Amino acid sequence: MAKKRAAKKATGRSLKKSSTTLGANFEVRLFKVALMYEKRIWRRIALLEKQTLDDLHLAIFGAFDRFDEHLYSFFFPFPGAKLEPWPRAATEYSCAFNCEDPGPFREEPLLNAEETTLDSLDLSKGQKFLYLFDFGDEWWHEITYEDRAPRTPRMKYPRVMESRGESPPQYVYDDDDE
Repeated sequence: MAKKRAAKKATGRSLKKSSTTLGANFEVRLFKVALMYEKRIWRRIALLEKQTLDDLHLAIFGAFDRFDEHLYSFFFPFPGAKLEPWPRAATEYSCAFNCEDPGPFREEPLLNAEETTLDSLDLSKGQKFLYLFDFGDEWWHEITYEDRAPRTPRMKYPRVMESRGESPPQYVYDDDDE
């Protein structure tokens, strides 16, 4: 409950906003989200195909016990490009705030994660892409699109289906900093 209040306070919206029970004809998309530098820590997350990248962001935010909202982006590398932080050869989808003011060094416009549904991405089974949370602390995640699955009636999505490893703290402070 405290996590939902913190998200609402930070963003003006509730984590519950993305929970929905859309019609039974929608399929579920399964994603494995791993910390890029500690891949033994991961979450399997299910979302409805009509949900957005912003819904995926909120699910990751909750699944990894984050409490302080920050800017975020998803990076979809071009075919053959290396899967690495700050990829140059990638399509970037970001939060609405970042799309409004991407900064002076941006040549290409950013795509809005809040307006991008999962089914519009034309994902292939096994496709990998990146998620960056907090541009300062740079929490990089490697996301693998696993597959489609049938929707379970009356189940709310997004939903963490499986979890491995303990979430690291969002902030690590030195004893001298406190």
